Amino acid sequence: MLLNRQSLKTLFKSAALCAMTAALVIVPAHSASAGSTSAQGEPEPRVVGGTRALQGEFPWMVRLSMGCGGSMYTNQLVLTAAHCVGSTGNNTSITATVGVVDLQDTSATKVRSTYVHRSPTYGTSTGGDWALIKLASPIAGVPTLPITTTTAYDTGTFTVAGWGAATEGGAQQRYLLKAQVPYVDDVTCRNAGPYYSNLIFAAELCAGQMGTGGVDTCQGDSGGPMFRRDNANAWIQVGIVSHGDGCARPSAPGVYTQVSTFASAIAAAAANLGGGTGPACGPFTNNTDVAIPDRGAAVTSSVTATGCTGSTSSARVAVNIVHTYRGDLVIDLLAPDGSSYRLKNSGSDSGDNINTTYTANVTNEVRNGTWRLRVQDVASADTGYLNSWSITL
Repeated sequence: MLLNRQSLKTLFKSAALCAMTAALVIVPAHSASAGSTSAQGEPEPRVVGGTRALQGEFPWMVRLSMGCGGSMYTNQLVLTAAHCVGSTGNNTSITATVGVVDLQDTSATKVRSTYVHRSPTYGTSTGGDWALIKLASPIAGVPTLPITTTTAYDTGTFTVAGWGAATEGGAQQRYLLKAQVPYVDDVTCRNAGPYYSNLIFAAELCAGQMGTGGVDTCQGDSGGPMFRRDNANAWIQVGIVSHGDGCARPSAPGVYTQVSTFASAIAAAAANLGGGTGPACGPFTNNTDVAIPDRGAAVTSSVTATGCTGSTSSARVAVNIVHTYRGDLVIDLLAPDGSSYRLKNSGSDSGDNINTTYTANVTNEVRNGTWRLRVQDVASADTGYLNSWSITL
């Protein structure tokens, strides 16, 4: 990756490469034949990055017609990189392709853009390589990818995905590829070479295989998400593919926009654009064990949602309960205003434990405030406890 995933200017001066932006790469760190192809014209397996994603595995992934990636922020707004788009204003030149891993799949949903909001701090010392693209109409039923509002998820092992090149300077891909990249701390990243000397600690994250290289994003993946599992085992976006020094080179990590830094600015821009059902906020998690008395009074566990904008239409509630007979349990979600939403009734289900994500229709509830999970065992002879729960609004 160079400068951004649309430009490999150190190696390739051709204007034909200017529209290219970052993809998954797994190559031998010192292979002289990294660009070799098979007799069928496909890259050899040893140089193809990552593996093909399954249909529906990452349903919020977006392919943009200028050669970038993105993610569905709401059902009408795509989150991508600022360097992928022009200035803020009306823009009908972009087509978003959603719902497929194969770009030649005729079942793909394709929607034109109407407006672009480009981060006003992009290109400054503050950083901010992010943008929102408003689509001409909402996409019914499309899943969205929540963004992190905290730095708690900014380390660990991340997943990246995209249709970009599988080798540095190679062609972009027909099929969506995925791979994992480990976090690289700011100091190590800045010391990786002259290219990284201007790394903005508060605005950028680094990830990649230090020392060996071989796994990375590359040209054609710019604007796509870097994501990981949260404490409730749900996907959450922590980065946006931004730039780097080549693709998958040893000790040359990829650089990603640090989403947690810009989460509030992204939410504010989305609110101004008015595109689709509001941006997801959270998750907010409580990991404290709460004993559930056998055929006893209901118990509650609370979380406080902060930093969210506006009202919400739905809540995603991930519940983990250890119990010897889950059919005994009744589970409710309590909103900040006291409204109750039934998540689970008691029944004849004789299985043990609950590890489920429920969706509650909480239209017009204010997001910020204290949300509570209420659990009651309504029958006798079985015991357990609430292990953890989280809510994304």
